[in-house]
Amino acid sequence: MSDGAHDAVTRDAFLGGSLHLLQPQSGYRAGVDPVVLAASVNARAGQSVLDLGCGVGAAALCLAARVPGLDLWGVELQCDYADLARRNATGNDISFNVVHADLNDLPPPLRAARFDHVIANPPYYRPGAHSIARNEGRGIALSEQRTPLADWLAVAARRLAPRGYLHMIQRADRLPDMLAGCAGRLGSVEILPLASRAGRAPGVVILRARKDGRAPFRLHAPCLMHEGVRHEGDAESYAPAIAAVLRDGAALDWPAT
Repeated sequence: MSDGAHDAVTRDAFLGGSLHLLQPQSGYRAGVDPVVLAASVNARAGQSVLDLGCGVGAAALCLAARVPGLDLWGVELQCDYADLARRNATGNDISFNVVHADLNDLPPPLRAARFDHVIANPPYYRPGAHSIARNEGRGIALSEQRTPLADWLAVAARRLAPRGYLHMIQRADRLPDMLAGCAGRLGSVEILPLASRAGRAPGVVILRARKDGRAPFRLHAPCLMHEGVRHEGDAESYAPAIAAVLRDGAALDWPAT
């Protein structure tokens, strides 16, 4: 479905149709990852959340749909995406303060603020490591063309309040970079790998880390996205926990510590 004001924008249903997001038709488009990221965040009503690189607002707005009453902020480098994030917040009747800025050049009010939670879905690929689409917006969203992953972690750590949580989703092969970025800044690191099916290596991981955390490192067993060892026909095969996240806006429970 195209949006009347922007022929190159579509309006897409998330969380079983309880949330609708405007997205560029040919640019970077939110998929499963920001929804699962939002489901992993242990936020409570009344807490503050900062979404770094919020795009059209998929992760932040999915989180707000599950946890009403958040003080929700987002930072987005690309002006068009920031505008869509604001429109998506309005269209879904969710309070979301979106700032158009570079992560390494935040405006003074954000530099002075501290948040209970920071969430991030940074670009997955190092410059030159992936063939990026010709669309400039998609290229910026997918590749570290301007901001290295280490900078995302450093900014997140500075914006967290004491004992605040970072949740970040990233490719599994970037795990060493994520751990290096946490060193000396964030502790109580937990890693939840996401594997497509039983017997498959995880392709993506979610990192949870805490400002001033002192708990030992934990590597959890993979969360399986799909049932069965292979895709059978055209039927949907999401595992029940993932289906509940994607269709019902449920939380993604971390294994008990």
